[in-house]
Amino acid sequence: MPTSSIPLNQFDATQGVFRLSNSHPPAHLPVPNPTKSFWIDSAPDANPFAKEGSEGALTSDADICIIGSGITGVSAAYHLSQAIANGKLGKDKSLTAVILEARDFCSGATGRNGGHLIAATYKQFRRLQETYGTEQALRSMEMENHTVEALLDIIQAENLADAVDLAAWGHNDLFLTEKEAATAEGDLNSAKEAGVNVKSVEILDAQMMNDRYGTPYPGYRFPSHNLWPLKLVTELYKLAKSRTSNFSLTLHTRTPVTSITPSSPSASSIMPRRYTVNTPRGCISCSYIIHATNAYASHLLPQFTGPAGIIPNRGQVIALRAAIGRDKLGMAGWVANEISEYWFPMPAKYDGGKDGNPLVILGGGREATAPRFELYEDDDSVINEDVSRLLKDFLPNLFEGRYEKGRKPEMEWSGIIGRTIMRDPFVGPVLDVDGDPEKYEGQFISAGYSGHGMPRAFGCAEVVVDMIISEIGGLEWSIPNWLPDRYLTWNRFLNKEHATMG
Repeated sequence: MPTSSIPLNQFDATQGVFRLSNSHPPAHLPVPNPTKSFWIDSAPDANPFAKEGSEGALTSDADICIIGSGITGVSAAYHLSQAIANGKLGKDKSLTAVILEARDFCSGATGRNGGHLIAATYKQFRRLQETYGTEQALRSMEMENHTVEALLDIIQAENLADAVDLAAWGHNDLFLTEKEAATAEGDLNSAKEAGVNVKSVEILDAQMMNDRYGTPYPGYRFPSHNLWPLKLVTELYKLAKSRTSNFSLTLHTRTPVTSITPSSPSASSIMPRRYTVNTPRGCISCSYIIHATNAYASHLLPQFTGPAGIIPNRGQVIALRAAIGRDKLGMAGWVANEISEYWFPMPAKYDGGKDGNPLVILGGGREATAPRFELYEDDDSVINEDVSRLLKDFLPNLFEGRYEKGRKPEMEWSGIIGRTIMRDPFVGPVLDVDGDPEKYEGQFISAGYSGHGMPRAFGCAEVVVDMIISEIGGLEWSIPNWLPDRYLTWNRFLNKEHATMG
């Protein structure tokens, strides 16, 4: 019987690393020489905005400064443009924004991830229900549904399916142990009893899975999507720039933010410039700051250092060619081993010709790096050879004859995930742990998605932008009915017990 090359049931051990002594320094800036990612480096035109704004004059003034050009930062710019275009600040009101990126455009986690766009559907429901209550568990599902549906609506409305390589092949959860199968069954039943629509979930026993996909393990199948993450962010950026002439957006890549210092606002300013954002290329004055830096958040915000904050965690991905054609392989996105290993086949145009076989993007393998599991690692210029070996064997061991043992990946890269002990992001105003309400006034954050940012970041950026627009316009902000309360920064920093649940 095929077996997994990955150590199983390592989740509890991984969570235990979070509780180690808080002696780790803040994250460094992203390294200047990251490994080459398939999404970014497989073609010369894969990243058309790679070096945008990296030379010439630096923007010196903006209403809003966004730090980070991944899906969070660019989504924030998109939502800002929508808010201005829709007149949320009044007719003819304008805003200026600048995006700053330490390296090339979208070169962090978004440009290095697994390419999945999957709402939870039922996963983790029982744990969330037991920990936070039924209402918050339902919001957790709704939050991801809201995000995924919003992105799909944009892709459809703007006719971008081909541009972002959208694939709607569905998703399979593969259960390699009886414990995983029992947990999934409990999650599915609890979600159904709470009113979640799980009718689309198809239960596949081991024989059905073997007949369809060639692996003798049970699983669940449900609708989902995959895409090229960098291409999605590229299109969102273009939409943000072109939505309305009342929103001015500038991008400066290769412009790391080294520090943020308070400014002395001019009394005559309509929107006082509260901060100076410092970079090696010069300074930018701004009124609001959005930290879209994910794993690197603690570099500028030391309160996010350590177990109660956002921990850098190195992940690894390979692009591996299957040994059979897509008609026999079966098209689906996959997750296995307690949501640790994830893979999907690229669309047919990447098969390498008429008789070519699918190119599969596979990530995971941190279980091979116990006892630290690559936590507190923020250098994506290196590959962990233990992870590399296990990833190469993972699919050949699970799907006999469908992947060639010992085959060299066509590309292999690493990336830095921002993890939190709760596995949930921080969303909202940046707070001072010592209680000074003015120290970070006008600074906001959306970060710490714990490897699950594609179905959450766009929605979280929407929340942060809505907070800023409400503040600028003197409007009352209210929490959306799809956002879990625990995401909000004031619930994380003020409720210490809540903030450290694992």
